[in-house]
Order: sequence, then C-alpha cells, then structure tokens
Amino acid sequence: MNQAVIIPHYNDTARLRRCLSVLSKGDTNGIDIVVVDNGSSESLSQLQHDFPSIRFVEESGKGAALARNRGVKETQAEIIAFLDADCVPASDWLATISAVAERSDIVGGAIDVFDETPSPRSGAQAFETVFAFNYRNYIEKKGFSVTANLVTSREVFERVGPFINGVSEDEEWCRRARSKGCMIALAEELRVAHPTRSDWPALEKKWRRLTREMFALHSDTYPGPIGRLRWFVRGAAMPFSAVAHLPKVLFSPKLNGASERLRGAATLVRLRLRRAWWMMLQAAGRET
Repeated sequence: MNQAVIIPHYNDTARLRRCLSVLSKGDTNGIDIVVVDNGSSESLSQLQHDFPSIRFVEESGKGAALARNRGVKETQAEIIAFLDADCVPASDWLATISAVAERSDIVGGAIDVFDETPSPRSGAQAFETVFAFNYRNYIEKKGFSVTANLVTSREVFERVGPFINGVSEDEEWCRRARSKGCMIALAEELRVAHPTRSDWPALEKKWRRLTREMFALHSDTYPGPIGRLRWFVRGAAMPFSAVAHLPKVLFSPKLNGASERLRGAATLVRLRLRRAWWMMLQAAGRET
C-alpha cells in the first residue's frame, strides 16, 4: 500500500467510531488505515468487527507520540498521514492526501472546531471556538503543524526520526525537520474538524498537559537557570495576554450573543491565570 493513515487512540471509542465511519465511506483502496491503541480499558472488539478493513494494533508505552511511532513501523507506505481519533475528517480527506502530499516535505491541513452539545456554548466551548487550532499561524509563522492533520513521507520521517514523548511532540518534530532542511506547507483543502472541550475540567486537563509538554520543550531549548527564568517571565506575563486577547473574544463573530462572549471572556481570564501559576511553579522546580 502506498498510503497510510495513523490514528492513535486511548479510551475514546465513540469518537473513534465516528472517525472511522467517515473514513470508511471514502475510497480506501490502497490505503492502510492503522489504529494504534494506547492500552485502553474500553474494549475495541466491536469496532474491530464493524471495520474489518482497518488494522488495530496496540502500543503498551503510554503517550500519543509512541503510538504514532508504532503506527509508522506497522506500515511500509510511502505517504504517511496522521489523524486524531476524535477528529472528523472531511469526506474527501483521503483523496486529498494524495493530491497534496508532494506539495512539501510536510503538509499541514486545516482544523475546524465544532460543538458536540446544543447551544448555548459553555465558557470552555466559547474559548475554544475562538482560540483552538490556529493552524495558519502554527504553519505559516511558527513552522509546525499539529499531528491531528499532518501528511509527510516515509523518507522524511526516517530522516527526521520518531516523535519524542513528553514534549509538544508535533512542534518539536517539525522543528527538528526544519533543522534538517525540510519544508512545511499549508493545504487548506485538507480539512478535519475537532470537537471543542465541553466544560472547564476538560479544558483545564488539556492545558495542564500542554503546559507540561511546552515546559519540557522549553527546557530542552533553554536549559539551566536562565531557561527557568525565561519561563518564569513568560508565566508572569500570562495575565497580561488575557487582557490583550479580551477584544478577540468579546467581538468574535464566531460567538452568538453577549452571554457566550462573556462566558468565553471569563474562561480566557481564568485559564491564563491558571497557566501563569503553573508556569511559575515549574520555573521554581515544582511539578504541576
């Protein structure tokens, strides 16, 4: 098979079913779709029965990075696409992979967001509607694509090396790729949709994990006391970023009515204050 899709999964069978249902409606001829389960307690037996053309493998090491690496090892395809289990790919996503794969060494696609619950939006949903997955900025300004929608080749992956667990693995991997001369491009037509976090606990859990991963990546780049000082300053500045971004929430055309905007603004301030506290604790050498 010339093309593979790697999908890491952990205890999210309902969303995985939704994802696989969309993929199965496309032309899967010549495409190796590999779900790499990361030791879920939820049974996948019914999914394996319902999607016999899709391969299910298991990676005992914890972490999406290890699951993605395992998926690459499981296939010999020349074109490798990464997709998250909770994403909903566009109906033409599989066909579009082939169309954009040669555009660059790494191709990042568009990521839209949607709510899984009826309106009105919660504060977490409003926040993510405005801020989640700024893929154009990631790709065109920061030089990386999230692995929820990324296409590369086996040759590039083997040249760059595997994802590293415990850091912001997509950013780190793309940074490593660029250091080896690889180019990255945006393909707007390669689209997936990702659900917003429905409530504060889910949003806090996401950002607690991201803050740990970003600190690990920062520490690799700026080791020692100076690096910790830089991280402390970034954390201390976090509340000011909330003030700067308030207009983006309060005047967002993506939100409906004053109540959604106010809930989104309150969540913005709450999250940035929480992140500031986490980051300053990390800089002081305390785990969060």
